[in-house]
This record gives sequence, structure tokens and C-alpha cells, in this order.
Amino acid sequence: MSKLSIGVSKHDHLQGKLNAACSLVEYGDYECPSCGEVQPTIRSLQAHLGNRMSFVFRNFPLREIHPWAEPAAEVAEFAGSQGKFWEMHDLLFANQESLDESTFHALLEKLGLTDSGLQLARSSGTAKERIDADFTGGIRSGVNGTPTFFLNGDRYDGPTNYESLVTLMEQVLISNGD
Repeated sequence: MSKLSIGVSKHDHLQGKLNAACSLVEYGDYECPSCGEVQPTIRSLQAHLGNRMSFVFRNFPLREIHPWAEPAAEVAEFAGSQGKFWEMHDLLFANQESLDESTFHALLEKLGLTDSGLQLARSSGTAKERIDADFTGGIRSGVNGTPTFFLNGDRYDGPTNYESLVTLMEQVLISNGD
């Protein structure tokens, strides 16, 4: 079983407490259908486990097969720089079948963000640096597809349905004394 090579930190896109008893890290791609399908499961896990769980999303755009994954990640990172990462994250997955520049424009507008701000972020390269750092960390952790999950630092390759994940996470909580 492979391990997460870069531990969760305050620099991650994190929902929940940094030191939560269950830490779920996803390496994902905004154009990946399987990543889109698992998002409702993650929300259900968060609702069920509350502050006992944290969730981290890291970018792993599969550039060769998903041409809009990296531009979508840039949009998410730009939104994140404006304090709206999770709102954009959810919107990108909700619109993943129609990712293109016009969709990005509409989503930016919906969140009160500007195309010119996105273009500035793209030209500065900061979003790309973050995406590349996530991707490299994923490679170092043995990620080779999306979605790839790590639970408390250990790679999880089992089923990603709610029942399987909640059972596993509750077992982790019990073994941790929570």
C-alpha cells in the first residue's frame, strides 16, 4: 500500500479540521466522470462524520485524456485565491460535461469573479505552480489515475460508494479511540 508523500497541511484546500481523526485526501480531475460521481458521496461522509473528518482536494489533471481538466483546475485555483475555492470546486463538478472557456466565464460571473482576474492569475503562473506541485506530490505518492484517495495517509483502492467508505472510516475512528 502506498503512502501519501506530502502530508496534509494548512496550505491544502481543506474542509474540516486539520487534525481531524479521519483525513480523506482526493487526487482528482475536474473532467473525470468518476471524480464527479464520487462528490455526493464525499458530501454525505462529511455530513455523517462532521468534525471527525477532514477532506482535502488536490489537483491531478489527466492532461492527455481530459483537455479541460488543467484549465478547470486553474479556474479553481484562481477562485481559491479569492476565498472561493470550494464554491468553484462544486460548480466545476456540476458542470463537468460542458467545461470550456464560456462555462468558466459563466461560473466566474456567478461567483462575482472576473475574467481579467483569471487571465492575470494564468499569466503570473501561480495557479499552474500549485497544480504542478499537487500533480508531482501525487506522482510521488503513487497516484496514476483519478480519483485516488488516501485515508489518514494510506492509499485506499477499495470501492468508493458511501457504504464502503463510511464503514472504513468508522473503523478508523474506533481504532483511534474516537
